Amino acid sequence: MRAALLRTYGEPVELGEQPQPEPRSDETLVRVSAAPIVPLDLLCASGTSYFGQQPLPYVPGVQGVGVVVSSPDLPAGQRVWFATSAGMAPVHGSLAEWCTVRAADLIRITAEVSNAAAAAVGTSGIAAWMSLRWRARLRAGERVVVLGASGVVGQVAVAVARHLEAGRVVAVCRSDAAAQRAIDAGADEGVVLQPDEDRAALAGRMTASAGGPVDVVIDPVFGEPAAAAALALGPGGRLVNLGGAAHDRAEFSSATLRSSSIDILGYTNNAISAEQRADALTSVLALAARGDVAVEHQVIPLADCTQAWISAGRSGPRVVVALD
Repeated sequence: MRAALLRTYGEPVELGEQPQPEPRSDETLVRVSAAPIVPLDLLCASGTSYFGQQPLPYVPGVQGVGVVVSSPDLPAGQRVWFATSAGMAPVHGSLAEWCTVRAADLIRITAEVSNAAAAAVGTSGIAAWMSLRWRARLRAGERVVVLGASGVVGQVAVAVARHLEAGRVVAVCRSDAAAQRAIDAGADEGVVLQPDEDRAALAGRMTASAGGPVDVVIDPVFGEPAAAAALALGPGGRLVNLGGAAHDRAEFSSATLRSSSIDILGYTNNAISAEQRADALTSVLALAARGDVAVEHQVIPLADCTQAWISAGRSGPRVVVALD
């Protein structure tokens, strides 16, 4: 089969040939239709991740969308989203024409959404949904600030917050164009980060855009934006951190935490059950089918996987590799 192969850590993948995988009795064989290249793929392929280095060459791709060929549990022809441990364990991933997957890592796709769109949403959509529904326990009418709103998690979080009947949704972005796209996607207002802006001033702009003290912050960036957002939280406010795109550290004063009894919460998809993951992805894809969730993405064929890999390392739309 054709596959994108990582032959050298720190270098782009190359198109190559790989034996078609043979599923074990407890595995499903999937014909892959679309696979996104996500930050975790790039991190693992750098050779510097805490998962360590896996034997080379290997096929990257920690998630994808495809069709069941054979399975102990699902009918042939069933469309599925799936996850793999490629780069984290000595297995091959989704950037190939075929992939073997454990039953626990498969989710049926029933929504009428394209393969590329479903692949672009993937685990980022799961994280956005669960952060708002499960970790923040968002209630109707509450004010929400989404940091990093131009990223994939942020794009989905804006749409999910609107779906969950947030009172106000504020998108924090790095450019006017990104803020306008967030507003077009359902945010009430956009806040554009300014170089060297005082933390209190940024918090004030968040509060003003939200129409009052903020109840929930969805935070994939951390660093100074998170520190400012904590100042914007009102009594009982919750900040849910999903990542550190801006910085691995943020500063919160004791007075800020205690004065409004705010919660700083962490979130990872690794902490949820298979049932929660399936429910979250199914819910987000249903919104995508209605046109309420749309993740910016660029589709590149497997034949151009080297260019796709390079593009995925730059800022911009999510890169999805098409395999059919």
